[in-house]
Formats: sequence, C-alpha cells, structure tokens
Amino acid sequence: MAPYAVLFARTLIIGLLVAAPVGAMGVLCIQRTLAYGWRAGMATGAGIASADAIYAGLAAFGLTTVSQWMVAYQAYIRIVGGFALLWLGWRAIATPPARDAAKAVDSRHLKSLYASAIGLTLTNPMTIMFFAAIFASAGLAAQARTGGAIAVTLGVTCGSISWWIALTTGVSAVRHAMSERAMSVVNRVSGGMVITFGLLAVVSGAIRFA
Repeated sequence: MAPYAVLFARTLIIGLLVAAPVGAMGVLCIQRTLAYGWRAGMATGAGIASADAIYAGLAAFGLTTVSQWMVAYQAYIRIVGGFALLWLGWRAIATPPARDAAKAVDSRHLKSLYASAIGLTLTNPMTIMFFAAIFASAGLAAQARTGGAIAVTLGVTCGSISWWIALTTGVSAVRHAMSERAMSVVNRVSGGMVITFGLLAVVSGAIRFA
C-alpha cells in the first residue's frame, strides 16, 4: 500500500476514535437530530468534522504559531463557547421537537447549524494538542511533505464524518419510533446536558483567571 494511503487509513481510524466519545458536541448533535431530524443532525456533525479537520491540519502541517496562540487564549475561548452552549441548551429545552422534520429546517437553517457546530467545536483549543500528541505517539507528527499532511488531515476528516453519519442515522431511526411525549422528554434531558457542559466550560475557563 502506498505511504499516503497508509497515512490516510491510520488517521481515518484516529478521526473515528476521537469523534466517538460523547461530549458536549455529541449531545448537541443528538439533540438536534431528535428535535429537527437527520439533516439537522448531519449538518451539525459535518460542522464538527470540519473543525476536527482544521485542528488536525494545524497539527499535521506543524503550524505551531497558530496552535500556541489558541492554547494561550483558551480560557477566553472556552468561556465564550460555554455561554454559547448555555444558550443552545436553554433553547433546546424551551423549543419542542418538530414532528415533521422535513418542514423543520430549510437550507438557511442548516447552514446556521453547520456554522455554529464549527464555531463551538473550535472553542476547545486543547483538541489541537490532543491531535498533536496522538500523531506523535503514532509516529505521525508534523509531516515533512505536503502530501503526507494532506493525507493525515483527510483521514481524520473522513473518520470523523463517518462517525457522525452513523450516529445521526441511528438517532434518526430511533426518532421515528418515539412518541411525541418521549421526544419532548429526551429533548429536554439532552438540553439539560448541553447546559451542564456549558457550565463546565465557563467554570474551567474562569478558573484559569483565579
């Protein structure tokens, strides 16, 4: 197998494993899928995968200046992201799920969901350090050749998007089997979880100023 194909395959698995743990963005993706259907969940997942691609690219290309700047200001960035999660969690609780998902979102709304997912995922600058550490331990540290860095970035992106496709498809299938009352309950619970993650982000950012 060609060297770049090996890089792509290895980092595809890394992207999948990094995306799989359910954190704030995973819960948000689930909540949006339940509330607005598969397209909304997929727009969110695609946004998360795009942000993962940005961070993986920074690590793979060895752009340390940008990385160091983001880590240096991570407290401010986390606080901003935390307040955004608080707002989205509150909206999730206050807004009942749309029974007809096909009419729930239009292309403009999908673009908004996609953009917000990118922004929120980027509010965790430590992700870039995480990718750098994984790449280093796997012998994939900053690639000397552009082709290698591109292969690493594409691998992580494809691995991440594969997870979000699987997750939103599974949640969407469950959504169709749920009653309206059950959907409302799960929507509120997931909204509460998003709020919890938001509080944790704000607190973790504020602690750095103590």
